[in-house]
Amino acid sequence: MKPSRFHLGLPVSVVMMSICMSAMADVPFNGLILNEDLSPAKKVRVYTTNEKRYATTDKKGRFGLTDVAPTDTLTLVFKKKQKVRIPVDGRQSIKIILRDDHQVSSASQDDELVNMGYWYVKRREFTGVSSGISGDQLRRTGERSILGALRGLVPGLNITNGSGGEMDVNIRGQRSLMLSSTPLYIVDGIEVKSLDFISIYDVDHVEVLKDASQYGARGANGAILVTTKSGL
Repeated sequence: MKPSRFHLGLPVSVVMMSICMSAMADVPFNGLILNEDLSPAKKVRVYTTNEKRYATTDKKGRFGLTDVAPTDTLTLVFKKKQKVRIPVDGRQSIKIILRDDHQVSSASQDDELVNMGYWYVKRREFTGVSSGISGDQLRRTGERSILGALRGLVPGLNITNGSGGEMDVNIRGQRSLMLSSTPLYIVDGIEVKSLDFISIYDVDHVEVLKDASQYGARGANGAILVTTKSGL
């Protein structure tokens, strides 16, 4: 009996592991970190195996990662570089309660976080393919619109004046003559059709993602993520 071409002589366990790892890349892993008094633990950096691929908790203590294996260990990094490690232990999400000394009081799976998918966390892990622009940088350009201010600030971002007064935005180059190259717009974790309704004076920071695969097919043209001072 001839060996299957699919296995290519590799052990079945290796093949299955490869399949599982590929599937995991599309699965969100949401988390919530709270202090002992149940206030949000803000600006905690979280990663698994790669320090450069991390998420940062937002003002509500939320974070999101992808490609998290059941056997991985989460590393939490606090402002004073203190680190705490927590095994994922098969969980699909995690809710962490911290003591005053930043040690873990409890860590448990929260099914509500699992069901939130990608929409729960407005900023997912940084992968080195984004350009972060502060609101102050945008305002210093003198432009009144977010897109107008981004023009020239982000390498590879092409913004031109289109018909009807609208701007044509292109992050990844013209991929098709027939299909739109407009990126995904996310404001405070919510997908929107346009950024025109957001005042540039209310912007905290903007991230331009060339690779927005965490949003599936909707992120095929990249994404522009706006975080406001007030929140939607």
